[in-house]
Amino acid sequence: MIQIMLGEFEYLLITAAARLGDDAYGAAMREEIESTTGRRCSIGALYTTVDRLESKGFVETWMGEATAQRGGRAKRMVRVTPKGVTAAKDFYEAVIRLSIGVSWAENRTQRLA
Repeated sequence: MIQIMLGEFEYLLITAAARLGDDAYGAAMREEIESTTGRRCSIGALYTTVDRLESKGFVETWMGEATAQRGGRAKRMVRVTPKGVTAAKDFYEAVIRLSIGVSWAENRTQRLA
């Protein structure tokens, strides 16, 4: 079985979508990533990555209702699939395991099961 490892930005997008739940759409995810990481996130890079995650089966998207705040335009909503949850958990656990014993992870002495 081939396991597809997420990239860093893919992980950030999946995590932002999961945190936002039913309110996950491009602008909200962008704000979540920028406020949490302190790094800029272009909307073009965000949607390119959402498309890639959707083609891998890690997220699904659909057009939400049009809103007055957006001038009558609909939002492209994002939901993490069970396959995406598994991929994000695998990525997170790999980073934690690899970090054991390095100076910036001094308090991480336990191995994950």
